[in-house]
Amino acid sequence: MATFDFLHKVPIFSELNKETLEKIEKVGLRKTYNKGETILLEDETGTALFIIIKGKVKVSRTSNDGKEVIFSILNENDFFGEMAILDGQKRSATVSALEPSEVFIIQRNDFIDLLYSHPEISIALLQELTTRLRNADMKIKSLSLKDAEGKVATVILQIADDIGKIKHGKVEIEKLPLQQDLANMAGTSRETISRTLHSFAKKGLIEMDGNKLIINDYEKFREKYY
Repeated sequence: MATFDFLHKVPIFSELNKETLEKIEKVGLRKTYNKGETILLEDETGTALFIIIKGKVKVSRTSNDGKEVIFSILNENDFFGEMAILDGQKRSATVSALEPSEVFIIQRNDFIDLLYSHPEISIALLQELTTRLRNADMKIKSLSLKDAEGKVATVILQIADDIGKIKHGKVEIEKLPLQQDLANMAGTSRETISRTLHSFAKKGLIEMDGNKLIINDYEKFREKYY
């Protein structure tokens, strides 16, 4: 698959023609990361935009008491690193690979040139950033007001919306993150995650098969916990 074919699937580049995508291909570069490898570090200077070609990464920070807090898990066609290259400030979070991953990297100057020459990218980027901000606000509200069960459900819904596949009212999450990662997303313990997932399964709300999770009635689950 040509790189520009992949780039066409990235939301901020979806309206560009083949010739422009080929130009972007020439200014960017591919890089692979092993599972657990750090891609960028919190507080380092931002010099590039990263687009996930394949794999999965987590965006996290370390709290004052040394605990990891996971903000989001990103997958193929997602991008990260845009904040630091837009405002020139340091990175706001650490990004590391959850599995072997390949990314496409566009340096800051090249990306800024793209924004000037193709205003449609700027508009699409603003739309994407607005969506992320709304989702973050809703997650903060949910996690601050809900009990442990509600927090776990909020995280499951977030992952379902990001990578779930809906079939006949059910949503399947093929590769559920590790329970410790879920705990770091929900701001709770791994034991609470395990206990709550077991409770959801006992109530018939979900089914578990290894690291695959199925929400049996997505709309009902969302209405109950969102």
